[in-house]
Amino acid sequence: MQSPDFTLTRNRLGKLVLTFADGTQHEGVVPVRAFPISAAEDGLGLMSTDGRELVWVPRLATLPAPTREMIEAELASREFMPEIEKIVGVSTYATPSVWTVKTDRGQTDLVLRGEEDIRRLTGNTLLISDSHGIHYLIRDQFALDKPSRKILDRFL
Repeated sequence: MQSPDFTLTRNRLGKLVLTFADGTQHEGVVPVRAFPISAAEDGLGLMSTDGRELVWVPRLATLPAPTREMIEAELASREFMPEIEKIVGVSTYATPSVWTVKTDRGQTDLVLRGEEDIRRLTGNTLLISDSHGIHYLIRDQFALDKPSRKILDRFL
C-alpha cells in the first residue's frame, strides 16, 4: 500500500483538514464519490470548501487504514440513501402519493411527487426522490417481491 502525499486530520470543530507534504493545509475538505452507487469504492475526490478538487483517490482501499477510516466516517455521516427492500403499499396510483416502504433501515413513508422522481440509473437500478429530497435506492427492481414490482410498474 502506497503512502499518499497528504495527511488527513480533524480540527477541534470536527472538520477534515488536508495537509500536503509541503505543509499547505485546507480546512473543511469534503470527500465526494465519483460513482456513489455503481462504483462506491472507485474514484473519490477530496474537495475544498469552494468546490475545487484538491486530491483524487482512484481507489479508497489503497489509502492507509487511518485515512481510509476517517474518509469512510465522513462519507457515512453525509450519505444517507436507504435501500428499498419492499413496497408495502401506496395511498393512490396518482401522484402525489404516499408510499409505505420497507428499507434496510426500517419501514418508512415517503411522498412521491411525480413519476419523474423515479430515475433509472443503470440496468435494473432505480433511484427514487421523495418530497423531502431523500433519495431511496432500488438496487435491482426485479429482485423485489411480486407485489412490490406490480406497484412499481404502475409508476414506471
